[in-house]
Amino acid sequence: MATSVVEVLERLGGTATRAQLVALTSRTAVDRAVAAGDLSRLARGRWALPQVDEARAAAHRATGVVSHTSAALLHGWSVATAPDRPHVTVPRGRRPGPDTVHLHRVDLASHERDGLVTSDTRTLLDCARTLPFADALAVADSALRNGFGAQELQALADSARGAGAARVRRVAEHASRLAANPFESVLRAIALDVDGLSVEPQVEIWGDGFIARVDLADRRRRIVAEADSFAWHGGRDQLASDCRRYNALVIHGWLVLRFSWEDVMFHPDEVRRVLQAAVDRLPEVRCGPCRAA
Repeated sequence: MATSVVEVLERLGGTATRAQLVALTSRTAVDRAVAAGDLSRLARGRWALPQVDEARAAAHRATGVVSHTSAALLHGWSVATAPDRPHVTVPRGRRPGPDTVHLHRVDLASHERDGLVTSDTRTLLDCARTLPFADALAVADSALRNGFGAQELQALADSARGAGAARVRRVAEHASRLAANPFESVLRAIALDVDGLSVEPQVEIWGDGFIARVDLADRRRRIVAEADSFAWHGGRDQLASDCRRYNALVIHGWLVLRFSWEDVMFHPDEVRRVLQAAVDRLPEVRCGPCRAA
């Protein structure tokens, strides 16, 4: 069964360019999704899940602003998990809102608002403070990929105080613009909780006659962790390329572990168990022919 445009968009993190969607589905499928109202337009050539329009409307009704992961999507950032209901922030003391939204009561300064949406800095701070680490890392990685400054993120972490400040600092420590997508970000978050494992995103490894760029690599133990999804690796040419790449890595002494989107997103404990078992079996070695992309 063909993967729907909406499903592809969800796996891309809720936002994507038209070119990305066409490449992973078809031009006809994207046109039909737009006509059916299954996609919301963020900007010229860039689309998001329809929840972003729902979030705008909910914020308007509540006389508040779109916030948290709902705001992240409106900023064009990818999220690991699309919100089930819009996140809306209103001033303290506001009467309880409808149960159709996630309502947050915070008195925002003027610079923390960007029209009907929390500013990019406030959005990133809210996500880092309140989301599970994997989800927060996915948002931060995407923010960096889309131009949010690494120094600005570090300054945000340094100034964080109160509840959730430690979470903000951890997210800032590990966030990377190199992460390709939220799927890979969540896999990296799981790996960061594995004793003895130290992974980096998008590492280039080369040997006699080959160069491979992998999603995650631990140079010391020569472990590669790949975030494999049919949406990206389902074509015959891509499958053949992946087979050659994985075989070359194994021949050159790397252990290649492949994880599906379903396992990473829904069975993280099993992914963590596999990674820990690999670490427990492999000694540390020196990796000369590899570097971060």
